[in-house]
Amino acid sequence: MQHENPVPQRLILGVTGGIAAYKAAELARLLVRARIDVQVVMTEAAGHFIGAATFQAITGHPVFSDLWDARVDNGMAHIDLSRDADAILVAPASADFMARLAQGRADDLLSTLCLAREGPLMLAPAMNRKMWEHPATQRNRAALEADGVILLGPEAGEQACGETGFGRMLEPQTIADAVSAYFSPKRLNGLNVLLTAGPTYEAIDAVRGITNQSSGKMGYAMARAAMEAGARVTLVSGPTCLAPPPGVDLVRVRSAQQMLEAVEARVDAVDLFISVAAVADYYVLNPSDNKIKKDAHILTLELAPNPDILANVASRARPPFCVGFAAESENLEEYAELKRKRKHLPLIVANAVQDSIGTDVSELVLLDDAGRHVLERADKLTQARRVIAHVARLYNARFQ
Repeated sequence: MQHENPVPQRLILGVTGGIAAYKAAELARLLVRARIDVQVVMTEAAGHFIGAATFQAITGHPVFSDLWDARVDNGMAHIDLSRDADAILVAPASADFMARLAQGRADDLLSTLCLAREGPLMLAPAMNRKMWEHPATQRNRAALEADGVILLGPEAGEQACGETGFGRMLEPQTIADAVSAYFSPKRLNGLNVLLTAGPTYEAIDAVRGITNQSSGKMGYAMARAAMEAGARVTLVSGPTCLAPPPGVDLVRVRSAQQMLEAVEARVDAVDLFISVAAVADYYVLNPSDNKIKKDAHILTLELAPNPDILANVASRARPPFCVGFAAESENLEEYAELKRKRKHLPLIVANAVQDSIGTDVSELVLLDDAGRHVLERADKLTQARRVIAHVARLYNARFQ
């Protein structure tokens, strides 16, 4: 299967003065790893917290900070750098920088770049909680948002000064994810997507239950990829240790019956339903409200089949576009295709149990009416983005 190989996006990473500037180095590394071409521009104050050599080593580009930098042939770095960039991200963005930007001041290279830009501007604020809460900062925030500036954070947490509250810069990974999402093609723009993820847990007694080894990683990656593609995403998740992608509407459940009820309560309003969860096939008919005491006798459990959530959705009079996942330990494609046809699915994603459960990488096979499409081995987020791109092509061909 052929995959898109997009041209790397070009991003100006502005770094202003503040203790959170040290996080900008990790942020730059994550952005470069995401195939984003990063050009760092520092304010004079930022140089008191972190050196330019660090950013040059990470990005492979010289760092700019002087409005009259002689390395730009025409002496117009504030014009040339912004024209070559697809977006500008300032992280950290100090209270002082936000104030100057809200007032339209252009008294250093970074602020001038922000005024002379043609693309989007994102700010990741970082400051003491009192500075963030101050009415002047909030007026500046409102003015910047009214001007179309995208604010990423801040979040609440422990600060370098020892206080706790809002003003802490988002973690580098969260910011990098937001930038990647912004640059992603909006193949599902405006669509409502409902996903299931993780295992289900079927109680035996007050402390024991039947479950499986699903980590939920693939389902959560699919939720993130759908968000990046512009969809409004609801994620119905069984028990996992994962944090949901920012912006996803998370619904936590435990049992298969709870997952079914959560899906049925929402499915009428969605365009796509993607069933990634590893739903337990059986539940215990008469679970005990108390812990069953251990003795020397054999314990016999009476099991009954759980509802087939995907089949229930796909068999509705007017079903959404349905995508299933099939994890098999043998005869992978044969069993997955049988499942696809039995449930009348336009697409099923097949993966080998031994290759995927609990791992961070996998190989997938997509089966649809046109045949099989192999997604070579990759990390689960990369695979999720590939699956979403394929889903979008099938959906658009059918409905648009």
